[in-house]
Amino acid sequence: MFKNNFNTRPVALHFKHFTHRSYALFSCLGREVLICTLSVATLTNAKADGISTKPVASALALDSLSREEVKLDEVLVTGSRAPLTALQSAKIVAVISRDDIQRAEAASVNDILKLVPGVDVRQRGGFGVQTDISINGGTFDQITILLNGMNLSSAQTGHNAADFPVSLSDIERIEVLEGASARVFGSSAFSGAINIVTRADAESNVTVAAEGGSFGTFGGDASVNLATGAVRQKLSGGYTQSDGGTENSDFRRRRAYYTGSWKSRYVDMQWQGGFSSQDFGASTFYSAKFKNQFEATRRFLASAQAEIKPWADDRFVLTPMVYWHKDVDHYQLIKGKEGAAAGENYHRLDTYGGSLNAHASWLLGKTAAGVDVRREHILSTAYGDVQPEDKWVSIGGTDRKYNRLGERTNTSLFLEHNVIVGGFTLSAGLLANRNTALDGKFRLYPGVDVSYRPNDEWKVYASWNRALRVPTYTDLYTSNSVQQGDIALRPEKNEAFKVGTRYRTHGFEAVLSGFYSKGTDIIDWVYPTAESKKYQAMNIGKLDNMGYSVDAALHLQELLPKFFITRIKAGYAFIHQKHSTDGDVFGSLYALEYLRHKATLQLDHRIWRQLTASWALRWQERMNGYHPYTKVDVRLQWSAPTYNIYVKADNITNHHYYDLGNVKQPGIWVMAGASVKLKF
Repeated sequence: MFKNNFNTRPVALHFKHFTHRSYALFSCLGREVLICTLSVATLTNAKADGISTKPVASALALDSLSREEVKLDEVLVTGSRAPLTALQSAKIVAVISRDDIQRAEAASVNDILKLVPGVDVRQRGGFGVQTDISINGGTFDQITILLNGMNLSSAQTGHNAADFPVSLSDIERIEVLEGASARVFGSSAFSGAINIVTRADAESNVTVAAEGGSFGTFGGDASVNLATGAVRQKLSGGYTQSDGGTENSDFRRRRAYYTGSWKSRYVDMQWQGGFSSQDFGASTFYSAKFKNQFEATRRFLASAQAEIKPWADDRFVLTPMVYWHKDVDHYQLIKGKEGAAAGENYHRLDTYGGSLNAHASWLLGKTAAGVDVRREHILSTAYGDVQPEDKWVSIGGTDRKYNRLGERTNTSLFLEHNVIVGGFTLSAGLLANRNTALDGKFRLYPGVDVSYRPNDEWKVYASWNRALRVPTYTDLYTSNSVQQGDIALRPEKNEAFKVGTRYRTHGFEAVLSGFYSKGTDIIDWVYPTAESKKYQAMNIGKLDNMGYSVDAALHLQELLPKFFITRIKAGYAFIHQKHSTDGDVFGSLYALEYLRHKATLQLDHRIWRQLTASWALRWQERMNGYHPYTKVDVRLQWSAPTYNIYVKADNITNHHYYDLGNVKQPGIWVMAGASVKLKF
């Protein structure tokens, strides 16, 4: 029978066996010990090889454990429809931990992702104001972005997908899954998925932070964390504004985010709600011919999910979720010029849906089945079908009306089975997908992942998966002086193969992987002739991406605890692309502008007492006429239990570079800030 415990005790340790260290027994003194699988909450300090689809709102305080005392492979993860431990999982996922985030010289989630070798981040403005994110040579429309397992992908455009309502201080970890993942996350996971997992502290506290620096940049964040019994809640908010560092790139950003959880013996519940707002000068963001563009975006989101265990164990688990997000977009081709004739457009996209996943453990393994129904509804002055005048909808604050409508329903059915025998794992599944924007028929997308663990240090894996992507409303309906969509576009199809190995030992870890992605009917914005002056959305034919990446980290604080360098991490990714089409293609905007080379290097070291430094170097070479560049960032910080003071510098060599089109990025950008945390 469940009852409250009134005696405060240290958090229980869950593990399967002691380490082989001579002092292992003493780590249990004064603690409750439960012999079982290590809880996922240990991810507070550990890296897990998998995508998790629920937030760690109840992260445990295990700061007393060192890295070597945590059996990372015992962490429960869900890189498949049925949750598996990292040891059992047939996938390897790049996990950016909270420690990584706190050390990095970063202003946004987008800056953090730049350090992952297989991820391409094409930035248009500072602080991630408008950023395109892609994986393994794909495009920004070909990935799924999730917040605590909630799909944030936009049917309007992937340009605004990275508009997050959370700050870096809200995040527990970021998980990156490379390769087609339709049978796990649905058809939008064409070339990969990124899941952001938020956090709530185990103790009630208040945190206040502020920073300021170059180009008139200043801002602040505040949060309140409440932990009362089985309920934990966190409310945070923030504001940032800047002149932007280059001509007409000024911006103002506002955000608010709330998350909560409740846990009992049979049910775990999590819920979240958020709001983000951006107003920014868009410079030459979408056309080099217009240097004074403007855009304002608003995002609202909410979701609730539960984990129901009828027998209070993992024999059978139900996971329902309901979600909704609204994206509002106001765009001006020439800042201040109003009206459709001047290139001003308004869009309002509502996405809402529900899902139910169930998994069961039995004699022959773990079986999972699920369904997700997602409704996408857009009102616009440019996208969708023209409506009768009596169905036009007024746009608040203007004399304009939404006169176009687009709507479609996406239904996904999932089935998966996992077999685990000794060090061998086989995970096979199937997605049946139906989208009303197509012909209404169900299409099948299978996938198989397999891994083998010959010992505790090594893991080898291989996978084969298929996926599909339906064109966005931008692809279908855009029509202006510089771009033309095509309502006859066919959906993209992808078949991806991946192999790799992971090695982990005391003080060192490395992952080496290779991939081959076979795409057909790939969508890109191109000039159809050498004389064209207008980009057109086209199915450009077959596009094969192939390459490899290596990511290695040397944790010197484990090998040489007194040495001033604590960690060295390096990564490299190479991609080769093969394109074949029946016609000529000129001036690609996205698909053919892939990263051929990307190398990253990170160095963390102590300076004096609590003063530390983190350095990050990134070198990359992009195809289609871009010059390679090197960018170096640094962060100095003084860390204490109740406060943190830092100075960080982005692009310390003051190198002006281009990530996309003619949008020049700013030079050196210096910021200083501090945060204070008070418990109550």
